[in-house]
Amino acid sequence: PIYEGHRPAADAACVALARAAGAVALGKTVTTEFACFTAGKTANPHNPAHTPGGSSSGSAAAVADGMVPLAFGSQTAGSTIRPAAYCGCIGYKPSFGMIQRAGVKALADSLDTIGVMARTVDDIAYFTGVIAGRPALRDVKMPAAPPRFGLYRTPMWGEAEPSTIAALDRARTALEKAGAWIAEIVVPPEHQTLSAAQETVMGFELVRALADERLNHSAQLSPRLAQLLDQGMTVGADAYDAALAETASARVRLDGFFGPCDALLVPAAPGAAPSGLGYTGDPVFNRMWTLLGTPCLTLPAIWGDSGLPTGVQLVARIGADARLMAAGLFLERALAETA
Repeated sequence: PIYEGHRPAADAACVALARAAGAVALGKTVTTEFACFTAGKTANPHNPAHTPGGSSSGSAAAVADGMVPLAFGSQTAGSTIRPAAYCGCIGYKPSFGMIQRAGVKALADSLDTIGVMARTVDDIAYFTGVIAGRPALRDVKMPAAPPRFGLYRTPMWGEAEPSTIAALDRARTALEKAGAWIAEIVVPPEHQTLSAAQETVMGFELVRALADERLNHSAQLSPRLAQLLDQGMTVGADAYDAALAETASARVRLDGFFGPCDALLVPAAPGAAPSGLGYTGDPVFNRMWTLLGTPCLTLPAIWGDSGLPTGVQLVARIGADARLMAAGLFLERALAETA
């Protein structure tokens, strides 16, 4: 590995802020290679024959296994939400830029987001509120009235496996029993190509973020990462700029898209964790939200016969992280009451 034995001279800002608030850093968890798709040695704590997801593999596994109460992750495509869903813990990707990224190895500057994993929504809200300087998030409470939810299957619904369909059905039933209002949301035209736009942006930016590794250490890169870099080199500036413009246009329409909904109920991953440790799963249900910069929260909804969980995902408007957490508290309790 290129950075084997490397010790940074200083903590990343998010770690420094956590320490200043009284957190004790127990160690560095395993990630995939440069937060991409080449897996490490971590296994799923519920079934070691299955992947924990990635890139934040070790963080999700450590939290789910009870080794630590909280862990940082990062997300450029689906690297916080997907592993949390596969491992059965709570995973949170904040609104873009909410948690300071200074000192964290960059992959794609327009997408990279620091995330948090824990075993309760309360823990995530409190911890993030403290380190991000967001009192409304730190002090979030169970909403006095049931939130309004939109069930949104997204343009990628054809990728949903039976376990994800069952997880969404169970979450919807739990919310309805708890008194929540739920509306079916139709896929708007501007969402049809957002996943492809995320891949374009990521491809263009990662070949530049990893320029030193690509140009001076190519022999030490995995074949999968080398392939990803080769693909990124084919993305031209015009395509990149068009993808950014498409993203900006979709963001402008987000408020109207959400309408009266406080949060959307959407898939977190195609299904439960795939078998084997060489493949960390597909971020197909995460790419568009990372591109848009919306806050996302995943909670475990069902557990399969193999012992593996399947999560669901809540998504809120950009900047509405406290509202998302309130909706998360409501869903967490609703799922517990219908267990």
